[in-house]
Amino acid sequence: MKNMKMIITLALVAVVGAAVAGGAVWYISKGKDEPAAEADGKTAKKPAKKEEKKDDKSAPKYLTVDKVVIMLKRQPGDTLSHYMSADLVITTTEKKEKEAKEQLPLLRSVAVRTLSNLPMATAQVMTIDQFAAELNKAFDATYEHEGREKPFNEVMIGKLIIE
Repeated sequence: MKNMKMIITLALVAVVGAAVAGGAVWYISKGKDEPAAEADGKTAKKPAKKEEKKDDKSAPKYLTVDKVVIMLKRQPGDTLSHYMSADLVITTTEKKEKEAKEQLPLLRSVAVRTLSNLPMATAQVMTIDQFAAELNKAFDATYEHEGREKPFNEVMIGKLIIE
C-alpha cells in the first residue's frame, strides 16, 4: 500500500513537472515571436542599443539543471518519505558557457548533497531565495575547496516542488 502511494505521488510530481516545463517552453517561445511581429521603427532601435551595450559586457547565458530530485531527511517518528524536486538555473557568460555545461553533473551532485540534509519541517518554511542562498554557499565552498574558479555567477531556482 505504501509503495502504491509513493508511486502515485512520484507520478503526480512527474506530471506536474512536465506541465510546468511545457508551460515554460510555450511562454519562452511566445516571447521570441513578439519582436519579429513589431514593425515600429522606434521600438526596434531601442533593443538594438541595449544589445550593443550588453555585448560589451558579455551578455549573460542561462543554463538549466533539470529535475533534481531529493529525498528529505526524516524527523524522528516520521513514517512518510518526503521528496523535493527542483530545476536549477545558472547564470554564466558566453566565454564560460562550455565549461559550465561540462560541469552540470557536478552542480547536480552538490545540489543533491546540500538539499538532502534539510529536514521536511525546515524545507517547508524556506523561501526560494533561502534555497538559492544555501546552494550558492555550497557551490562557493565546493569550488574553493577544489581550488577552481566557478564557471558561473549564481544559481537560481527555476522550479521547486516539495511533497
